[in-house]
Amino acid sequence: MIMASFSFSFGDNHLLRLCSWLFMFLLPVAGFASDRQVDNGAFQKGERFVFRAMYHSRFTGNVTAGDASLTIMPETVTVDGEPTMKIVGRANTNNFFSMFFKVENEYVSWFHEEDLAPVRFHKNIREGRSRRNADARFDSDKGLVYSRDTVIESPAFVQDIISAYYFARTFDMESARPGDSFEVTFYHGGKVYVSRILFEGREQLTTELGTFNTLRFKPEVLEGKVFSQPYPMTLWVSDDENKMPIRAESGLVVGRARLDLVQFGGLRNMITSFVP
Repeated sequence: MIMASFSFSFGDNHLLRLCSWLFMFLLPVAGFASDRQVDNGAFQKGERFVFRAMYHSRFTGNVTAGDASLTIMPETVTVDGEPTMKIVGRANTNNFFSMFFKVENEYVSWFHEEDLAPVRFHKNIREGRSRRNADARFDSDKGLVYSRDTVIESPAFVQDIISAYYFARTFDMESARPGDSFEVTFYHGGKVYVSRILFEGREQLTTELGTFNTLRFKPEVLEGKVFSQPYPMTLWVSDDENKMPIRAESGLVVGRARLDLVQFGGLRNMITSFVP
């Protein structure tokens, strides 16, 4: 949901994919029953993550491009008469990058607390001179997604790009082995996409927050030609009950983009992945 660039698009079209993959890295396509319950021991209302977006090339060196955040609102929010969890994601360029290409993006997902099925999704995009909004309403029982102009059929419990990540955090990865792959299904931009995630294994990762035991994944490209290889992106998630997003990194046609977790709060569980 963020990131930056110079001449290549900073936001929703290109480097957005770095965050988009963060929010849906492990969502199986296998169909669900029309009624599901999710055992969520990973997150709770009031949780907040803050990320720093970096760009690197041999011409620029390391440059801080902007920041992003993911916040679960502390209160239950009623949408269409249904109680939901509300997640707000924001991405912004900093003052320097805004001189070249200003980005102020907001993404909002409302989903059921008991099954994590999305109810509504909204995005408000400002990228340079471009401004656009999009809304979607999900009917998991009927397998339909409604937007302003279309109604499309979807697999049961298809996720939006925000709720997908939170649903994935509830998965038990204890039995996962390097080389395992998972297919993902999600709704974005009026279409339902399917792609594949490769689990590479476990490793220790050091950031400015310290060293963590992590789970490492490589997702396939979403679409388009910005990425330089079939599995261009690497995602690191804390190897504990929280499954915090620690880092996302991607090779681009020119340079590399990276998203690092720099602040967090409101976690549901103790951080057992931290290496003292």
